[in-house]
Amino acid sequence: MKRYNIYYRQDGRFEGRILKEKRGGKRKYQYFFGKTRKDVWDKMDSYSNRINENQYCPKPLAVLIEDWFFCIRHQVKESTAANYRMKIEKHILPSFGEKLVDAIHSDDIYKFIDFKKKSGLSDRYISDILVLMKSIFKYAVKVYHVFNPMNDVSMPKKKAPEIQLLDSKEENQLRQYLASHSDRTTLGIIVSMYTGVRIGELTALQWQDVDLKKRILTVRKTLQRIQCQDGVTKTKLVITEPKSESSKRKIPIPAHVIPLLLKFQGNKNEYLISGKETPTEPRTLQYRFSKILKNVNLPSVHFHSLRHMFASRCIRLGFDVKALSEILGHSSVEITLNRYVHSSFEQKIEYMSRLK
Repeated sequence: MKRYNIYYRQDGRFEGRILKEKRGGKRKYQYFFGKTRKDVWDKMDSYSNRINENQYCPKPLAVLIEDWFFCIRHQVKESTAANYRMKIEKHILPSFGEKLVDAIHSDDIYKFIDFKKKSGLSDRYISDILVLMKSIFKYAVKVYHVFNPMNDVSMPKKKAPEIQLLDSKEENQLRQYLASHSDRTTLGIIVSMYTGVRIGELTALQWQDVDLKKRILTVRKTLQRIQCQDGVTKTKLVITEPKSESSKRKIPIPAHVIPLLLKFQGNKNEYLISGKETPTEPRTLQYRFSKILKNVNLPSVHFHSLRHMFASRCIRLGFDVKALSEILGHSSVEITLNRYVHSSFEQKIEYMSRLK
């Protein structure tokens, strides 16, 4: 027999409540009122039976995911959809695909987290998978009114990835190399060093995106390789819109970069880095950059480090943080300061020497 807690109120009525959900540590209740204890009991019993009837999803999670994906596929970019598919097939389906949706509980999620940690995945990547699972179970709650097992799950703490950068001496050494060499790879490196564009944005740049008279570079697309679902090829190159609206931006080009751009200028449909009407793949540019670093005995750093070096240098030169954030295409200055501004130890020594 069911038991409900029903209280007599000072206004002469009776009150009862049933827990609806827990979200972020907060409990939400459904309240019931009546003139008699039996009135409230009947209302609570009716509500409880209705909820229990609805809180049932006889589908395996794999089937529910297909329903969810059908609903959201037109709301996200092709690259985002491909990323979802990869995470689902590689991580979520092997652990939960055959389980019934309403048979998955928070304990199962925590076991999944532990398993992925032991397999070597970073907390950041595991959190990305869990965010995707939250979206899937949110759909399940909306359609089937099942209990959401993700409600009380604590996300792993994301550790900011350590970005290896060149120090000031090494950076100067790279600049000296670039000054004595002239090809499309060095063109790409210099454009990135002095505008902060991402590698996908850089390889997607066409000459129609560069106004040499006004000295403005317009970022409106990005190039990346994604997984295919057609079964013909495993991956393909796609040109899409940048990762966010704030990433669509106009960047002033420093005057000293203009002569180099003029040297390689092509027709409006040609790509800056390839010199053809077909683009150079980002990982090809990364390979060429790594080869240059090796040739001049510099540490192996990722091409993306040029963007970090650009941001840090701009701060040292006294750039307004808001302006820098817009140049980098960030949605907030916090992202710029927390992720892209790095102080060298030499700079910290100089700051400390100012103390008297």
